[in-house]
Amino acid sequence: MKFVREEDQRWMREAIEEALKAEQLGEVPIGAVIVKDGEIIGRGHNLRETSLDPTAHAEMIAIREASIKLGAWRLLECTLYVTLEPCPMCAGAIVQSRLHKVVYGTIDPKAGCGGTLMNLLQEPRFNHETELVSGVLQDECAALLTQFFKRVRKGKRRTEIKD
Repeated sequence: MKFVREEDQRWMREAIEEALKAEQLGEVPIGAVIVKDGEIIGRGHNLRETSLDPTAHAEMIAIREASIKLGAWRLLECTLYVTLEPCPMCAGAIVQSRLHKVVYGTIDPKAGCGGTLMNLLQEPRFNHETELVSGVLQDECAALLTQFFKRVRKGKRRTEIKD
């Protein structure tokens, strides 16, 4: 069993809270927070359906909020905590924003670019590589998605998903 830092678990729980906000809206429950110097500077949860915006992923929203808070596009010395492994778009934004570290909960076998399908976050040909930690609160993060999609397959409408 691998060692998981207590601090990483603490912030992943905050990302899970964001994922629950998405779920309450009938969105796929994915959440993210960005932390700098022990403080959350950006939060986001999936809003693709609500906003009709394919770029409204949790990571993208958190990156935008953190950049505004810092007044800079470079998120140096910041850590992103996200419940699901970043997709290619989010991995690109992570590299472009110079995030120092990414901690994710569960893998994404269909789009994961933090080591599952490919690893864009640590691609040496890019001008920035990100420290990467995976599997933090993996069971809880995976269960959010599994339970959500079970309800969707049963045909429950968005407003009925709010359990």
